[in-house]
Amino acid sequence: MILYRPVGEKEYLLIKESGFKAFAPRLPEQPIFYPVLNERYATEIASKWNTKDPVYSGNKGYVLKFTIDDDYINQYKVQTVGNYYHQEYWIPAEELGAFNGHIMGEISVVAMYE
Repeated sequence: MILYRPVGEKEYLLIKESGFKAFAPRLPEQPIFYPVLNERYATEIASKWNTKDPVYSGNKGYVLKFTIDDDYINQYKVQTVGNYYHQEYWIPAEELGAFNGHIMGEISVVAMYE
């Protein structure tokens, strides 16, 4: 399954540091990791929210794309959190290491917004 992840500058740099192989551990105030199901939703977050956040995002937003093993991701329920296309998975922060282990190939950059 192809998923997307909107991130800010700090998180992007940590992903880059991993060789685009893994997402960074969550901060204590971030109990879930939420990859999203479509580029439209990821773009909305990256361009409208991340670009307005100087602390975590450095006023930059990136849309990342990656493939995850279908059998693994199917254990999680799709969450709709607004409009019909605001769909995401909620991965508990303590399960992010296992999630990273099921990423197939590299995480790629689809777009960057300032």
